[in-house]
Amino acid sequence: MKKALITGITGQDGSYLSSFLIGKQYEVHGLLRRSSSFNTGRVDHLYKDTHDPSAKLILHYGDMTDGSSVRKVLQEVQPDEIYNLAAQSHVRVSFELPEYTADVVATGTLRLLEAVQDYANSGRPIRLYQAGSSEMFGSAPPPQSETTPFHPRSPYAVSKVAAHWYCVNYREAYNLFICNGILFNHESPHRGETFVTRKITRALARIKLGLQNHLYLGNMEARRDWGFAGDYIEAMWLMLQSDKADDYVVATGESYSVREFLEEAASQLDVDWEKVVKIDSRYLRPAEVDFLQGDPSKAERELGWKPRVSFRELVAMMVEHDFEQAKQECTLRDAGHSVAVRGAAYA
Repeated sequence: MKKALITGITGQDGSYLSSFLIGKQYEVHGLLRRSSSFNTGRVDHLYKDTHDPSAKLILHYGDMTDGSSVRKVLQEVQPDEIYNLAAQSHVRVSFELPEYTADVVATGTLRLLEAVQDYANSGRPIRLYQAGSSEMFGSAPPPQSETTPFHPRSPYAVSKVAAHWYCVNYREAYNLFICNGILFNHESPHRGETFVTRKITRALARIKLGLQNHLYLGNMEARRDWGFAGDYIEAMWLMLQSDKADDYVVATGESYSVREFLEEAASQLDVDWEKVVKIDSRYLRPAEVDFLQGDPSKAERELGWKPRVSFRELVAMMVEHDFEQAKQECTLRDAGHSVAVRGAAYA
């Protein structure tokens, strides 16, 4: 049985990847940040008490800002594969928390690489996947491929570029098996509620049922290459099954504006979005990224990977989920419980 260690396991990608790997008979270990409240909701359905011999998901306390905890977990688990998904991944928030973002995303990756190098020096083979981001391309003209020069436009993107080059350097300097996956925007019902796609589907569902009145957005003309997160985690796994470590763009090759995403979601809910959407300048970035569209031909050619879920199917999946969530909120409201928009400060 292979062992995998996933940092950022409680996020959207971590939840899909955990389920995927367990389905392939992996023993999955996750790095979990200590918090006063539980934040394991996305993986709770996979969890069994560790005393149960059939348990396939095991969580360990650790933090990418604490190198000693990363080393300790690595030595304890002794994984065959590591998937580094940990990040402060909200681009707009990275402008307000630039040092923390850099510490987790860039220096955190460096801490992990140092631990992996020491681990590999002990004679134990290991493969590492590093989660890159289309935000690294920033203002580079589309379509963006593995050969497109990076031009990051946020502290988050700059930190991801640093992590990317750390990984390339350690791969070349120490002959480590490290793959950089440059993933374009990938969404799902597990997406965080403050990311624009989930914010749109959740707000429109609540508006449809009278739970809120307006949806506040920033730049509606920004274009993104949106795919389904459940498709993209397969590409991560395929990279680590290859004979040679390399870097890959993972994308659909199509691009839609925030306005087009909004229009599609509103049409599926039969909501007149022009009556309920308002623009709030607080949600504009200091440096905008206008147009991201990936060229996934290398991943298709060398990994045999292709996206399965279309843009319209993705929006429908998210709308359906959030409409069901909104109906549950209505039930609570009608029973006398108060309901509120979570994450409103950065929604």
